[in-house]
Amino acid sequence: MEIHPEVRTILKTLEDDGHRAYTVGGCVRDLLMGRPPTDWDVATDASPEQLQKLFPDSFYDNAFGTVTIKTRSEDPIVWTVQVTPFRTEGTYSDKRHPDTVAFAKTIEEDLSRRDLTINAMAMGLDGILVDPYGGHTDLDARLVRAVGEASERFAEDALRMMRAIRFAATLDFAIEDRTLKAITEHAPDIAAISPERVRDELTKTIDAPRAAQGIQLLEDVGLLAFIIPELREGIGVEQNLHHVYTVWEHNLRSLDYVARKGYSFPVRMAALLHDVAKPRTKRGEGRHCTFYAHDAVGAKLTRAIMDRLHYPREVSDRVVRLVRYHMFYYNVGEVTASSVRRLLANIGPENVDDLLKLREGDRIGSGTPKAVPYKLRHLKYMIDKVSNDPISVKMLRVDGTDIMTGLEIPPGPKIGLILNTLLAEVLDDPSKNERDMLLARARELNGSSATDLQNALERIERARDEEDKERMKKFYV
Repeated sequence: MEIHPEVRTILKTLEDDGHRAYTVGGCVRDLLMGRPPTDWDVATDASPEQLQKLFPDSFYDNAFGTVTIKTRSEDPIVWTVQVTPFRTEGTYSDKRHPDTVAFAKTIEEDLSRRDLTINAMAMGLDGILVDPYGGHTDLDARLVRAVGEASERFAEDALRMMRAIRFAATLDFAIEDRTLKAITEHAPDIAAISPERVRDELTKTIDAPRAAQGIQLLEDVGLLAFIIPELREGIGVEQNLHHVYTVWEHNLRSLDYVARKGYSFPVRMAALLHDVAKPRTKRGEGRHCTFYAHDAVGAKLTRAIMDRLHYPREVSDRVVRLVRYHMFYYNVGEVTASSVRRLLANIGPENVDDLLKLREGDRIGSGTPKAVPYKLRHLKYMIDKVSNDPISVKMLRVDGTDIMTGLEIPPGPKIGLILNTLLAEVLDDPSKNERDMLLARARELNGSSATDLQNALERIERARDEEDKERMKKFYV
C-alpha cells in the first residue's frame, strides 16, 4: 500500500520548502500490515507558524504544536490531516499529560516519546522506514512491546497500559513479557486516569475482534479490578445444570461469540454484563442452584457501571435494557402473540434485533452448539407478525369508548363488530387509520346489519392465514 496522495502532497510541500517530513504512528503500522489507514498523521521539523504559512487553510489551537490542515479531498479519511512538529516531552506528574513539551530536531527524538514500538515508526516520501525501536520486527512477530523501558513508559502515562491491551485485542498480538510485567506493576495507576479516557479505551477493546481476549488480559494484569470490579465476582462461580462454564467463563464466551459475529457495541457490552449479578443472586450449590432476579439486579449493576464510566445515556439505556430483558421466555405453543407484544413494549422495537443477538451469544456461551434454534426462529417469526400486524383492534386510532361516545350507543356486541369492520378496511388501506375518518365510517356502519359486520371477521381470518404462510416461509418455521 502507498501513502495517500493528499498526504504525499503535504509531505512534498514541506520538503520543497526545505523541511523534513514523515508519516508517523498508526498509519505507518497499517501500511506495513497491508491495511488501509483510518487516519494520517505527519511529523516535521517545521514550526507551527511555518506550517500555517505553507498551509493557509489550517488551524492551530493546542499546546502540542499540532496544526490541522484541511484538504479538498473527496476521501473523508483525509478531509483533515494533523501535522505536528518533532517534539519531546517532560515528566508526567498526573500520569497522563506531559508537564512540558519542547520541539525536537530529529524524527528519532520524536519517536522516542511514543508508547509502543509498532506505533513508533515513520516513513517519508522516499519510502524508507525510520524504525529505531524495532517496530517492524515486532509486527512480524505479532508482539506488542513498549518503547524503551516499559516501566518508564507506563509510569509516564497510565492510559498506555490499556492501549497496549487494546492493540493486542485488535491485532490479535501477544504482549511482550517485560511489557506485560510492567503493566501488572503499574495497574493501580489507572485510577488516576479520567473515566472518559478509560471508557474510550475499554470501548475500543470491546469493539475489537478479540474482545474477550482483551477483557481476559485486563483481568490477568490487574486492571479490571479498577474498571469493572463487578465482573470479577463471577470468577470461579459455578452454575447450574443449564451451564457448563463458570459465570466468568460464560460472560467471556458470550462476548467472544457476538464479537466474532461483528455485532454492535451495545450487544457486546450486554453480552459481557448480562450475568454480572449472578454471584450476588446465587442461592444454593450444585446443579440445582438458582439465580432468581439476576436480570433485574444485573440491570441495576449495569447502570452503575455505565454511569461510572461516563457512557452517554443513550448507549447506557440500550445496554441496560438488553441486560434487563435477556431472560425473556419463549416456548413454541406456550407464548401468545400478546406476550410477544409485551416483550416488544419492554425492550423497544428498535432493540429487538439486538436482544435476539444477545440471546445467541448467551446460548453459545452456555455451551449450547446451536445459536439460532427452532424456538428462536419461531420467535423471530412471531415478532415479525406482531410488529407488522394490522390485524389488531389495538392498532386503530379509536377504541370502544370512542365509538360509544361518538355514536351515542350503549355497550354491547355491536361495538366489537364495528371495530372489527373498521379494522378490515384499514387492512386494505392503512391510510384510513385516522381518528376522524374512522369515527365517520363508524357512524355509517352503525346502520349495517350484523351479517354485514360479521363478514369483516371472515376477511380478517383469511388475511391472517395468508400472512402466516408468508412469515413461515421467511423464517423457515
